[in-house]
Amino acid sequence: MSRSVELLKKRYSKNIKEHPDLFIGIELEYPIVNLEGKATNGEVVKALFRYLPSVLGFSIEKVDDFGNPIQLLDPVSQDTILFEVAYTTIEFAFGKAESIQEVEERFNFYMATIQNKLGEANHAIVGCGIHPNWDKNENCPVAYPRYQMLMDYLNLSRNVTKSDLHHFPEYGAFICGSQVQLDVSRSNYLRVINAFTQIEAAKAYLFANSEFSGADWDTKISRDIFWEESMHGIYPENVGVNTRLFKDEDDFFDYLNHSAIFTAERDGQTYYFYPIQARDYLATPEIQAFALNGDEVLIHPQEEDFQTHRSYQYQDLTTRGTVEFRSVCTQPLDRTFASAAFHLGLLVHLDKLEAYLQSAPFFTTAGRDYKLLRRQFSKKKLTVQEEAAVLEFSKDLLTLAEEGLQKRDKQEMVYLEPLKKELGL
Repeated sequence: MSRSVELLKKRYSKNIKEHPDLFIGIELEYPIVNLEGKATNGEVVKALFRYLPSVLGFSIEKVDDFGNPIQLLDPVSQDTILFEVAYTTIEFAFGKAESIQEVEERFNFYMATIQNKLGEANHAIVGCGIHPNWDKNENCPVAYPRYQMLMDYLNLSRNVTKSDLHHFPEYGAFICGSQVQLDVSRSNYLRVINAFTQIEAAKAYLFANSEFSGADWDTKISRDIFWEESMHGIYPENVGVNTRLFKDEDDFFDYLNHSAIFTAERDGQTYYFYPIQARDYLATPEIQAFALNGDEVLIHPQEEDFQTHRSYQYQDLTTRGTVEFRSVCTQPLDRTFASAAFHLGLLVHLDKLEAYLQSAPFFTTAGRDYKLLRRQFSKKKLTVQEEAAVLEFSKDLLTLAEEGLQKRDKQEMVYLEPLKKELGL
């Protein structure tokens, strides 16, 4: 086994349990919008983060370079409210919960407080996968090393002669997603990743919510293009839908070994550089890297750099013994938890899901290029045949998800109602 695979295994395998309890981790990102149609006022949003600790009982966990709070933590629930990349996007990262209702209750309380405060300045949180005023906002990163590094790194695309990268490297400041993490075990984590890779076409159909006005892209999920045709997607294994199903653990870690490393820390300083695949990283004699002030320096690869490795696959094995599902756009506010319920129900029903996917009629006509299917079924207009095929596929999956939630017996089926209604179930 190569040293890079050893290091990746150590990072991603160590917290997977044999028989974990099933907890739910939900992360929701939202645009903060100026209701007058102008740019979001950064001062309004920074003032919100100064106000919240006193009314919600949160502590300030991180501040930016100017002392403004940018990450707040509730010591009891472990919920975090933070800026996601830019001051125009707010994220709610909830502590692990046993049911979706627990999360919803706290979310509603936070939202009522926040919307009320933002409303005083004619601002609001909206349920969109792209910031509606992205073209008016500054789109600059929060003054904090990690976010500055990320934006500077994405900006390297301006120097890449490879012409198929898009021209919006600042996209990190205005795209928003709805993520869910679910506990997996040693025996099922690969099964989970493989099964959910196969249903990305239905998820594209059910959850698309990020059409982009800035380019002529035939998709309702511009987030995919932003990710895949940016610096993050230079190596296809680094981002998006997995290009294949995995035979076994070795196959999976071989795939991860093709993902990218593009940042390192030295003496408390953050550096970034053109992406290097994990498998080639340690054998690279020296790396021309950039400091956040623009200086160029030479650094030497170290094994510790694998500690900050992060890939951006849509079914992502995390360092916490969970799989994170990352392909869903932020949803309209009246269906905030539909995606979490859908994933949870299917995970509980994994055996049935796998059996169904083996012979699902959808694949007979559409084929099994899962990456391509995701792109195909997120188009703005589908043919009559495509629409019919993906509708049936989505209905079948929704039924399985509902059965899985019934099996859990925590009354979470209610969160699927908006989807069922839309599909005429």
